[in-house]
Amino acid sequence: MSSTKSGGTQVSDRPIDQASAGGGLLRKFLSMLAMSAATTTVLAASHAAAQAANPFQCEPGEKYVMNVMVSGVEYWFPVYEMFKQAGQQFGCETEYTGTPEYDVNKQIATFDQALAQKPAGILVHPMNSDPFIEPINRAIDQGTAVVTFAADSPNSKRVSYITSDNVAEGTYAADAVAKAMDGKGEYAVLENPGQDNHDKRIAAFIARMEAKWPEMKLVGRAASNQDATKAYQAVLSLAQAHPDLGAVFMPEANSAIGAAQAAKEGGGKIRVMLADVNAKILDMIKAGEIFGSVNPNQGMQGYMGFMLLWLAKHPELIDPMNDARRSGFNGMGVPFVDNGFSIVTADNADDFYWDAYLNRRGTKGIEE
Repeated sequence: MSSTKSGGTQVSDRPIDQASAGGGLLRKFLSMLAMSAATTTVLAASHAAAQAANPFQCEPGEKYVMNVMVSGVEYWFPVYEMFKQAGQQFGCETEYTGTPEYDVNKQIATFDQALAQKPAGILVHPMNSDPFIEPINRAIDQGTAVVTFAADSPNSKRVSYITSDNVAEGTYAADAVAKAMDGKGEYAVLENPGQDNHDKRIAAFIARMEAKWPEMKLVGRAASNQDATKAYQAVLSLAQAHPDLGAVFMPEANSAIGAAQAAKEGGGKIRVMLADVNAKILDMIKAGEIFGSVNPNQGMQGYMGFMLLWLAKHPELIDPMNDARRSGFNGMGVPFVDNGFSIVTADNADDFYWDAYLNRRGTKGIEE
């Protein structure tokens, strides 16, 4: 083996020691691994410090789900938009789920699918109250917080319930219709038997008529079940059987489209009053084809619904002066929150269009 000296430095033609080179690479890898671990530790410590300073934020991956039936109904979209906004402000993940059918068993199936993801919480509109008792209780027992909205399952373990005052909505609708008819005349109702919030609106409407407007006579009831075609046929039949029919009330928007068409074909003397709105309903209100609507404050329902749900998942943030800790009751539980409602007429209908709302907010709605 030869070697030379140049400038006091020995230069060798001996092959590089493979073990020595491998050891250098290993040391470099271990050094990088240690740096990565240190960075992860720093980030975790930073997150912990940030959370300690502001506990109102989500852990990475903390997810909240909204679940509904008839998922294509426009009513839900503003609810989810503000549910999503609140989630973003808390640094949480959110998801919109549900079934397109008016079928409680199919909705429960989508609820169970969401639950299988083990989310932190689910904001659910239970189509019917009793069938949801077991699924909601199972979710609570699993550690997933549950809050109901717009319709309730009061015998379940759900922590809170947010809705507009369905009794007030039905009452207002009755007063508006009766005043327009000078307190005298015939009216009918279209309904969706078994859906809690709709049943309350219908019951309140009829009760108000009986209590305050005794000369308003209920001449017919029909189950339209949120089907515009069924509503159209029902109003045609009611109008034929009762030529003096002056008004019809329904607790949701889809039926109103069919009802209004039947009323229009009958000469427009039947006033169509409803709850909720969508773009078609707004167009018909502006055109004078629909008398009016009481519309829940959907945005507040979604925003406050998320807040209730997040608090239900984090009851450790408060120490209430009651027996919550000893009894195991969730200290964040609020039996009822009223999100309010608006009265929609031709004068303010432009403020309720979903597409204009999305454009203003610059979002993709339920697709996000």
